Amino acid sequence: MPPLLQAEGLTQRFASPGANTAALELFRQLSLTVEEGEMVSVVGESGAGKSSLLHLLAALEKPSEGSILIGGRDITQLSAAASSAFRNTEIGYVWQFHYLLPEFSALENIALPLLARGVAQKEATSRAKEWLARVGLADRAAHRSGELSGGEQQRISIARALVTEPKLLLADEPTGDLDNTTAESVFTLLQELHRERRLTSVLVTHNLDFAARCDRSLRLVRGQLVAAG
Repeated sequence: MPPLLQAEGLTQRFASPGANTAALELFRQLSLTVEEGEMVSVVGESGAGKSSLLHLLAALEKPSEGSILIGGRDITQLSAAASSAFRNTEIGYVWQFHYLLPEFSALENIALPLLARGVAQKEATSRAKEWLARVGLADRAAHRSGELSGGEQQRISIARALVTEPKLLLADEPTGDLDNTTAESVFTLLQELHRERRLTSVLVTHNLDFAARCDRSLRLVRGQLVAAG
């Protein structure tokens, strides 16, 4: 089978504010292949471009050059509207900060992506309840984000990312704001869901222990991905 994710020749340049200063080049001809079912970690120094790479893979930004094929579809060629629709159906994204809407309950936050797809309220609520139970928070359905702990907030954000049953999970430092014990429980949950849901996952992390527990670990250095030692 072809890889689920294949990026070739990715180059990303940012214009310099100075007229006589060369443009900043974050990546140059970067390549990445992730097989279906793989869990791949990406590590690297702060500022190396790890989050920027995930933004490209999620069609949140477009590269200066190169292609990104997900399920055989080049997402760099999509319009803004098509990119948004693609993210809502094919990609689950977990951020370091949960970005839960504070005015909505945990259940409502999880149901939102389904409602955005036009799923009926009753079905969206039912599926959101199933995911609340799966992440161990069935008793927090009516709680708003400010009433939840950091670990609970991140579990809700994971459920929100996966409620649409995406093929690809992208996670940007999902345990970065958590204490060690909570981080371990959240990472273990991600591993379990990866296997259960037969996901393909790319995880950015500073935690080298978590990185080593993935199927494969890559290091982003000087604009290129290399095998992490």
